[in-house]
Amino acid sequence: MSAPRDAERFIAEQKRRLRETPECATALYNLGVSALQEGRLEEAADYFEEAIENGDRMFEAWVNLGYIYYKWGDLDRVVLANKKAIEIEPRYARGYANLGFAYLQLVQTDEAIAALEKAIELNPRIVQAWANLISAYLQKGDVEKAIEIGEKLVEMAPDFGLGHNNLAYAYYLKGNYAKASKHVDLAVKFGFPVHPDFLRELEPHRGNEE
Repeated sequence: MSAPRDAERFIAEQKRRLRETPECATALYNLGVSALQEGRLEEAADYFEEAIENGDRMFEAWVNLGYIYYKWGDLDRVVLANKKAIEIEPRYARGYANLGFAYLQLVQTDEAIAALEKAIELNPRIVQAWANLISAYLQKGDVEKAIEIGEKLVEMAPDFGLGHNNLAYAYYLKGNYAKASKHVDLAVKFGFPVHPDFLRELEPHRGNEE
């Protein structure tokens, strides 16, 4: 499928800028974004790396590189890339959120919690950070804290299916099957693909009181 005509014009303009100024970090970054949107990850990575080499504050390029490394399954480089991003821009909430997610996948739980809490401090509207923080506290074994975080999340974003799913699992671990059932049903209602194994585990407990 060919790119939309306006996208083609945009790419052509960025390439023209590069011909005139080969070290133009902004044009390199923009071409990286275009390649990333089209799924050309290696090409996008090359552009982002060149943008970083030629620009002073390419923190978004680092975050996009982190996404590419995640798609490649390289979590250590995800951590490195997002650390670079927040070194350049310490108030970049998305960098902390991504860093926290990578630590969560690496089971570096305390580091995950610290990064996710910082992301939320900087931007409380990043709902994915809240959802991952629930998972981090469950990973730590602190079910009560996971429930506290989950309740705040679903109050703030009542139609966020992942939030209801993670809260449901926290209530399930606590043994509060009524609330687990309530939130898993809300997760399904809002389009989240709840894992079939969780649904099967919960089914015998439906209707039980707290």
